[in-house]
Amino acid sequence: MIIIRFPDVASGQTLQNLSGKQKEIYDQLDNSLTMFEYDTTFQLLFEIKLRENVIEAALRLKDSGAAFTSFKYSKFNPIYWTKVPSGYLLKPNVIPSEAITDIYENGQEYAFECSTAMVIIFYKAVLDSIRLSDFNYLFRGLLVWNWNYDPDLAIITLEGSEFIPGDVVYFMNPDFDKPIWRGENAVVLGNGLYYGHGIGIGTAEEMINALNTLRKKGSTTSAFMLQQHSRLNFKYLSQFSKR
Repeated sequence: MIIIRFPDVASGQTLQNLSGKQKEIYDQLDNSLTMFEYDTTFQLLFEIKLRENVIEAALRLKDSGAAFTSFKYSKFNPIYWTKVPSGYLLKPNVIPSEAITDIYENGQEYAFECSTAMVIIFYKAVLDSIRLSDFNYLFRGLLVWNWNYDPDLAIITLEGSEFIPGDVVYFMNPDFDKPIWRGENAVVLGNGLYYGHGIGIGTAEEMINALNTLRKKGSTTSAFMLQQHSRLNFKYLSQFSKR
């Protein structure tokens, strides 16, 4: 359910002109049993657009050429990043927006795990949603790997099975054969589809079936989706919106 404390007439008219994916996001927010509260209509519009940008960033990463691998065999473009024990650190004097953009423009120079992919997707979506100057100020000194991220990215993880397009969910694989396949983080794309770096796009059933081929020999314990989801703190980030 959507609740807006101080509706704005002009923004309300904009809500009538949402695109197909934006309308799907709005409907799922409004039909959810969870209460989504906003101070203004603008905050709601910002969340809808940022969620759409998360989906777009996921689809673009799929086509970027970035490979899937463990940290041991990982790589980031050395022009922008330095490998350290805990991940990849932005080089001094490198502009954060340029480094994130490079992942999408020169994907062949990158290889990483699915959890890293989710953080990169969130960074790209935020980059496309807020003022460039604010992005480069907030995210200077980036360290990227796994769920390492700047506090200003403001990722929230909640329990529950009501997922909205633009959320990230996790498919667990209890009897994984190799540690890199212990599970798969995936962006909720909408229309029953998910994107996971390393598996690609599929339904929940297809994600689970793919993980079931990556279990220990003889295992009968199926992979499954955890009843939790991660999402950005949209209200916090809206203060930096391009408007």
